Amino acid sequence: MIKAKNLVKKFGDFIAVDNVNLNIKSGEIYGFLGPNGAGKTTTIRMLTGTLKPTSGEIEILGMDMKKNEIKIKANIGVVPDEPKMYENLKGSEFIEFIMNIYEVDKDESKKRLDEICEAFEIDYLDSFIGDYSHGMKQKLMVASVLMRKPKVIFLDEPTVGLDAKSAKILKMLLEKYSKEGATIFLTTHILEIAEKMCDRIGIISSGKLIAEGTLEELKALSKTSEKQSLEDLFLELTGAGELDDIIKEL
Repeated sequence: MIKAKNLVKKFGDFIAVDNVNLNIKSGEIYGFLGPNGAGKTTTIRMLTGTLKPTSGEIEILGMDMKKNEIKIKANIGVVPDEPKMYENLKGSEFIEFIMNIYEVDKDESKKRLDEICEAFEIDYLDSFIGDYSHGMKQKLMVASVLMRKPKVIFLDEPTVGLDAKSAKILKMLLEKYSKEGATIFLTTHILEIAEKMCDRIGIISSGKLIAEGTLEELKALSKTSEKQSLEDLFLELTGAGELDDIIKEL
């Protein structure tokens, strides 16, 4: 469902993504982890067609990104880390706009939207988006993607700005959709989410995919205890150094 081969992105002399290879199957929840500036968002932007790679190949839903960019975009869903919306539109107008752009079955999508709005307590569609908090925008963005039920869903830090209940509902919905065959690709800084939700995890550091596999496979890479949490493992693999020494120096 998602393939990347030798994916590279350079900004001048800086290599943001360095030869990344991915192969993600139908029904899989794939967690993409890394420190700030590691290349997570740049990778997602290339996979979703909003940023051109310097080199490498991308295939989504079996289609080549270079030849089928619009068709791919019509069949995927993207929840960015910063929900960008037209602030002078009401929530209901934004939803109508999305339905028209994607040419979805309006009756079916409206029914699904109503269910999602009820679950997330979205009762502000008649207000202007410019008056929304970050969390309200995030929930509306999630609803506008999930109502279309795309086959591949990309989420960049999806729980940022969400309250605990909404974050839990989102996790349950994503697990439900994956069981129905949707492929979920998500980045998160909350390692507990990745630990509990993801079938496989990829860890990127300084633009390189340094580790990939199930939680058990990743734990096998550790040079210390096998009972490490994902947090400990992540810090070990990304070279975070001795935290105790850092704290003592402060």
